[in-house]
Amino acid sequence: MNKLLFICFFCFLQMNLSAGIHYTAVQNKALQILRDTIDEDIAKEDELIDEVVNSRTIPKKEKIQYFSQVTKYGFKNLFSNYSYNATLPYSVQVNPNAENFIQDYMRAHGSHLQKMKGWGMPYFNFIENILQQYGLPKELKYIAVIESNLNAGATSIAGAGGPWQFMPYTARDYGLIVNGYVDERRDYYKSTHAASKYLLSLYKQMHDWLLVMAAYNGGPGRVYTAIKKSGSRNFWDLQYYLPEESRTYVKRFIATHYIMEGYGGITTFAGSDSLFYLDDNTVTRTNYGESAKSNPYNRKNNLSETELMDVEVLSISGKYNSLVIAKNLVMDIGEFNHYNPGFDNMMASTGNYDLRLPPDKMQLFVANKYQILNESVQVLLGNTTMPDVKTTYPTRSSKKRGH
Repeated sequence: MNKLLFICFFCFLQMNLSAGIHYTAVQNKALQILRDTIDEDIAKEDELIDEVVNSRTIPKKEKIQYFSQVTKYGFKNLFSNYSYNATLPYSVQVNPNAENFIQDYMRAHGSHLQKMKGWGMPYFNFIENILQQYGLPKELKYIAVIESNLNAGATSIAGAGGPWQFMPYTARDYGLIVNGYVDERRDYYKSTHAASKYLLSLYKQMHDWLLVMAAYNGGPGRVYTAIKKSGSRNFWDLQYYLPEESRTYVKRFIATHYIMEGYGGITTFAGSDSLFYLDDNTVTRTNYGESAKSNPYNRKNNLSETELMDVEVLSISGKYNSLVIAKNLVMDIGEFNHYNPGFDNMMASTGNYDLRLPPDKMQLFVANKYQILNESVQVLLGNTTMPDVKTTYPTRSSKKRGH
C-alpha cells in the first residue's frame, strides 16, 4: 500500500537525519505527502464503509478485497507484522504487553476454551464465512465467544441479546427486527451480518481493532475520552484511562485468540470456570462457563411428553449445518438443539442423523432440504458467497405490539 511505502520512506529519512545528514526541506515535504496520503486513504475507507453499512446487500468483490487490505493493519498494536501468522510461534509476534494476561487467563479458562474449539467449530466456520464477505479479519469471530459463549439465547442483565449481545436500539440501527414478535438478534445469520456492519462502523472511527473492541464493550465515547487523556491511540498507552471492564475485555479477546489459535497441544489446565446464570438464558458477560447450558452439544434430548406427541422424525444424511437449518426454518438455534442435541457432532462423525422437528418445521425442511444442503456445503467449504435466502416469518397475530 502507498501508506506503508511512505512510512518506510519516512523512516529512511529519519535514519539519515540521525547520521547527521540534514534534509529539512525534503523531510517536511515527505511528511506533508505522508499526511495527505493517509488523509486520502482514510477518506476513501470511510466513504466505502458508509456505503456498505447503509446497503442491504453484501459488498461487491472489489470492496471486499479493499477492506481486507486496509483492515488487517488494525492489529498493528497487537502483532508485529500487523496480523497473526500461524506458521510462526505466537510469542515472537504478539505484543509483549499481552503475555502476562494471556498466561493468567490460560490457567483459568484454557480447559473450557480448548473444548469449545471442538464443539464450536460449526459456529466459527459460519461466522468466519460472513466476516469474509465484508473483508473483516477472521479473528473477530472470537468476539462472539467473549460476548455470549456462542449462545444465541444469551441475554445480559442490561438486556443485550443473541450471540453478539446487541442492545435492541443498536440492533435496529443495523437492520435487525426486535419487537414483541420477532427478535433477530438471536438469528445467527442476520445478527452476524449486522455485527459485521457494526464492526466496520467502529473501525471507521478507531482504525485499530483493539480500540474497536474497547468501543464494542463500553461505547466509542469512553475510548475517545481515553485517547484525549492519554494523548495516544495505542491501546497499551491508553488502557488505564479506559474503564476496567473495557480494558479487560480487550485482553480477554487477545487471550482467547491465543488459546484458540496459538495454544499448541496442551488441552488441560487447572482452574475453575464460572459463568453465572441468573435464569435459563440470562448470563453475565464477565466470565466463561462450562455449564451444559453453555455448550449446545451437551444438551440431552429432554423433550416433554407433549413435544414427543407432536414431533416428526426424518433420517437425513449429508453435510447439513445446524445453523443453516435453523435459519431457513426460522427457528432459534437453542430450540433446534433442544429437538436435535449433538447434531453437528453426529453429522461430522457419522454423516447421519434422525432429525426431529415440529410438523410445520419438518414440512418446511422437506420443501427446502436441497437448498439447505447446498447452503450448508457452502459454509463448510468457506465459500465467500452464500446463497441469498429470504427468511419468511409467520404471519403476525393481532396481539399487542411491543418493543
